[in-house]
Amino acid sequence: MATSGQSTHEAEADTRNDSIKIYVNGRIVPKAEATVSVYDSGFMLGDGVWEGLRLYNGRFAFLEEHLDRLHGAAKALDLDIGLTQEELTTALYDTVRANEMHENVHARLMVTRGPKRKPFQDPRLSEEGPTIVIIAEFSAPVTAILEKGLSLHTVPIVRGLPVTQDPKLNSHSKLNCILAGIHAIKAGADEALMLDPHGFVNTTNSTNFFIVRQGEVWTSTGDYCLNGITRKKVIEICRAEHIPVFERNYSLVDTYSADEAFVTGTFGAQTPVAVIDGRTIGDGTPGPMFRRIRKLYKELVARDCGEAV
Repeated sequence: MATSGQSTHEAEADTRNDSIKIYVNGRIVPKAEATVSVYDSGFMLGDGVWEGLRLYNGRFAFLEEHLDRLHGAAKALDLDIGLTQEELTTALYDTVRANEMHENVHARLMVTRGPKRKPFQDPRLSEEGPTIVIIAEFSAPVTAILEKGLSLHTVPIVRGLPVTQDPKLNSHSKLNCILAGIHAIKAGADEALMLDPHGFVNTTNSTNFFIVRQGEVWTSTGDYCLNGITRKKVIEICRAEHIPVFERNYSLVDTYSADEAFVTGTFGAQTPVAVIDGRTIGDGTPGPMFRRIRKLYKELVARDCGEAV
């Protein structure tokens, strides 16, 4: 069985991250000098959007799709990023070049509404323009988790309706997901399994969720979760390989009796799930469908980034 204390974002320790350089509003500065104002709208209110990106063979995988999603989210927030996708691309590559990075690198691109004139929520108080930060770290995933798998605990905190806060937004405000994660950790699990407002299985606190039943791959409808780029790629891979894949409503009953389960995200790609709410999924080890999809995903990344990864 999986043990607590793991995370889909667990990375190998790397001392090079002690001296990385960070992009802040057009400047690339040492980590200790990478600061933003305490009046920044992101710090005060979680008013901003972000993207996580992965560098393979010196190239960011599926970069255009990530930047499309970022600009779409910014438009929904009526937030003017102030840079085109081409300019953001230049900033990303300037950052990794400044750090001499090539492989096993994870980048977080963050955009907030910028510093506020006064510490209140009115967006018109952000008069100086956006704050843009890029943190790129040497970040090799811990491989042991690929054999042990995650343990998940279903929490009462749901991914909500779009009329409250649309879960499709990759916003800086992640408190509901953080509370879900805390609930799961207190229950002795690694991460939280979250339901949608109707009680159907939806996503985890930080990744998208899939199950495998009798050769079919199931995931949620996507109505109440971040529509992850890796999630999308797994669905595309299944369709291309004639693996039955369904975006559908399904319950915990379906989940507990699944043959396999796994999660997807930019950092870890695909990570197996061994235990949910104390129930062992399948035989508790990474299954053949997980291994097949992970291999196909690596091949897809290699095609996008230039060589095998």
